[in-house]
Amino acid sequence: MVEGSIVMLLFLLVIFGGLILNIITSIWCYRDSIRQGNSKEYSLLCLVATLFFPVVGFIIYLLIRK
Repeated sequence: MVEGSIVMLLFLLVIFGGLILNIITSIWCYRDSIRQGNSKEYSLLCLVATLFFPVVGFIIYLLIRK
C-alpha cells in the first residue's frame, strides 16, 4: 500500500516538473524571440508552438532561431 503511494507521488512530481519545464522553455523562447528583434506576433507564435508542442516546438525554434 505504501509503495503504491510513493510511486504515485513520484509520478505526479515528474508530471509537475515537466509542466514547469515546459512553461519555462516557452517563456524563454518568447523572450529570446523578442530579444532577437522579431515582431510580437512572431514571438507569440513561438510561445504557443513551444507551449502546445513542447519538444518538437522547442527544437524547431532552435533550428529557425537565426
